[in-house]
Amino acid sequence: MAKILALTGGVGGAKLALGLSKILGPEEVMFAVNVGDDFEHLGLHISPDIDSLTYALSGENNQELGWGRAGETWQFIETLGGLGGEAWFRLGDKDLALHMRRAQLLKDNKTLTQATAEIAAHMGIKHTMAPISDDPIRTMVNTANGELAFQHYFVREQCKPAVTGFRFEGIEQAKINPAIKAWLQDCDGVIICPSNPFVSVAPILQVPGFKQAIAHLPIIAVSPIVAGMALKGPAAKMMQELQIPTTAKAIADQYEGLINGFVLDETDAQSIGDLTLPAIATQSVMVTLEDRVGLARECIRFLDTLQSK
Repeated sequence: MAKILALTGGVGGAKLALGLSKILGPEEVMFAVNVGDDFEHLGLHISPDIDSLTYALSGENNQELGWGRAGETWQFIETLGGLGGEAWFRLGDKDLALHMRRAQLLKDNKTLTQATAEIAAHMGIKHTMAPISDDPIRTMVNTANGELAFQHYFVREQCKPAVTGFRFEGIEQAKINPAIKAWLQDCDGVIICPSNPFVSVAPILQVPGFKQAIAHLPIIAVSPIVAGMALKGPAAKMMQELQIPTTAKAIADQYEGLINGFVLDETDAQSIGDLTLPAIATQSVMVTLEDRVGLARECIRFLDTLQSK
């Protein structure tokens, strides 16, 4: 039986995670989730990447917007804005209920892992979604306008300031989630979902001891860059500003020394010859559920070939 750890953050990661959840049971795949995007807002603990995954796995994701919860309404945030409150982070009414519940659980001395598990159970999710750490990690974006907290850069400033680098506040003190450590004891492989390598995957990989904990396993990464573009989010813009080529190969280079295999989109198949590690080209653009499941199958098949070597 396969036993896989999937690293995920953002919408692209959640799409592949859903595909994996459809073909692997709760004993076969665990999702290690980025918490660098987390922040405190309006007195609440917001966990955007955990929430994206929660809504994806529960079938509650907002297909129209590509983020947030299905059937959302906005009376709270619109009323708050009318009262002069901070309305730049669009908390929907249903979404707000989840954040309120998480805040209550955390106030009752539950860990973020425990709070996530309790909410997931109520939403019918069987798979484990494990924050990479229960300790606070906060992604800070260095820009031409100074340092910005990630959500201020991403949502409030709409990714407009030019990026010069990143800092992960609290990373040195963060400890690997014990649930993830236990899973890794008899894990068969790791899949890095097509998430932004700079702000979704790096805060996971840089938790002290994590890279060492997975170093003995076959590890594959799926490119979030397709035909020179990021399908979702600011990855391509960040790469340009950091003077990194916006190519799938450049993503593979970001993981050099860590991964054993790389998955590109079929439109980038000609780049396979430029790579120094095993790679496959397949359809990685996930529009439908069938696309998500199809990519998940290809990733598992590829991982199996690496395991047998």
